[in-house]
Amino acid sequence: MPGVVEALDGIELPTCIASSGSQEKMRLTLGLTGLQDRFAGRIFSGEEVPRGKPAPDLFLHAAARMGTPPGECVVVEDSPFGVAAATAAGMSVLGYAPDGDDERLAREGARTFVSMAELPALVSGER
Repeated sequence: MPGVVEALDGIELPTCIASSGSQEKMRLTLGLTGLQDRFAGRIFSGEEVPRGKPAPDLFLHAAARMGTPPGECVVVEDSPFGVAAATAAGMSVLGYAPDGDDERLAREGARTFVSMAELPALVSGER
């Protein structure tokens, strides 16, 4: 994702990853992108919960492990199932739609954006 490192650098709140992917897949992809160390100890997989997205289990698990009440969490998602899961967990949701096709994410309840450069200000505004 273009601009993701700069966006993460601009976010002052604790961050984590909560993905439907396996830990093995995330180690590979985060390793290739150079982001694995940034999230060490804060990477949560759908393998850790009984139900995957669109159930809220993964996001609730991540919030609990991070010690943050769900209502204080902001989730960045790029899929309708993920938006539905975050909404069901009672979290604010920002929908990343770089191709401009934000209708499918907005329909599930996300506030959409198209560029990672927007993310730090959006996260601050959601808290």
